[in-house]
Amino acid sequence: MEKKIIFSTHAPQPIGPYSQAVMSGNTLYCSGQIALDTEGHLLNDSIEVETKQVMHNIAELLKAAGMDYSHIVKTSIFLTDMTDFAKVNAEYAKCFTGDFPARETVEVSALPKGAHVEISVIAVK
Repeated sequence: MEKKIIFSTHAPQPIGPYSQAVMSGNTLYCSGQIALDTEGHLLNDSIEVETKQVMHNIAELLKAAGMDYSHIVKTSIFLTDMTDFAKVNAEYAKCFTGDFPARETVEVSALPKGAHVEISVIAVK
């Protein structure tokens, strides 16, 4: 199996021993993204701001792989408070024009750096 590490300077640097994304064949696996900017600052003024930054980070990784949101086939959303679901869902939905990816959303007790939302995706070219 051949794999290619995908890296973007327009997305936050990994905060641990992992790659931003990995391409295997025509499938891209993006590591979970939180609302870090490229300087490593968590943008958490609101759950909407966090979600917008997360989706921006994902867009940059997709772009680095020659893809966009339309290539996403699977999304995993992790929330520290399920009462934020509607707000996260509204921001998330703005990134798609139809043919939404498969998805699960789960509540977790904590996320890295005190984030309230983390999203990972799988995309296919």
